[in-house]
Amino acid sequence: MLARPMLLLAVVVAVSAMSGLAAQASPLCVKERTPFALSDDTVKWTMSIAPGADCIQGLRWSYMQIFNVSVVSGPSRGQLAVVGSGFRYSAENHPPSQDKFTLLISGKNRHDLGTSTLEVEVNPQ
Repeated sequence: MLARPMLLLAVVVAVSAMSGLAAQASPLCVKERTPFALSDDTVKWTMSIAPGADCIQGLRWSYMQIFNVSVVSGPSRGQLAVVGSGFRYSAENHPPSQDKFTLLISGKNRHDLGTSTLEVEVNPQ
């Protein structure tokens, strides 16, 4: 009778312990975040990230729908993944160095369809 609650408690403790091993995200990694307009525009963002950290950034503004995010040119140092209407950049653990990547965003800005190019410069913290 006591085995079932103890098993449940053991599972909860194990999951809690494993969640502490997950990669830590940098909460304010994008420093300059100029809005893009999906009007064939090009926007430059600047990111600051610690070695080994992750930056998770959404791309949708409240008045936009994002249909597709694709990688035009990937980073040479870190890892980049498109996640829904955003991205996740993971910095290397090695000594900090600059990096950059470019994304193409397509969607609808209010009623107008369009694309934007987003160039992200990554600087070490």
